[in-house]
Amino acid sequence: MAGNRQEILDLIPHRPPFLWVDSILELNGEILTTTTTIPDDLELFRGHYPGNPIVPGVLICEAVFQSGALLIAKLIGKTDELKTNVPVLSRITGCRFKRQVLPGDTLVIRVELKERLASAWFIKGVARVNGKVAVQVTFSCTLVPQPTSVELP
Repeated sequence: MAGNRQEILDLIPHRPPFLWVDSILELNGEILTTTTTIPDDLELFRGHYPGNPIVPGVLICEAVFQSGALLIAKLIGKTDELKTNVPVLSRITGCRFKRQVLPGDTLVIRVELKERLASAWFIKGVARVNGKVAVQVTFSCTLVPQPTSVELP
């Protein structure tokens, strides 16, 4: 069930240049697997770090969080709840960085719903590179009313 870019854009509000999921590989029950490949030419590598570029851990986490938002959207389905609400990160209860992620690496991200209480979704996520854990994070998202659209310059 490889999901394409348009499906991702239809499910979550994130957009380039801050969309950190390239494809949906599989939904198996309450577990979603996604991928993203880190471009070699990201502007941020000019400063993080010159001559030794690594992906900031917060951006790896963001890819996991966006995968969690996709999981929520897939589990809710095309309902009014998804049309009128957006998942927002509400808590990070644990995060461990195990290895660096470099330009050109492909992350395979697995997110699993651990519990749902009303509008709160508790999720565990793992991002791997070449089969090895790069980041483990436990977090929650809450569905909040979708904000009014604002045009940016």
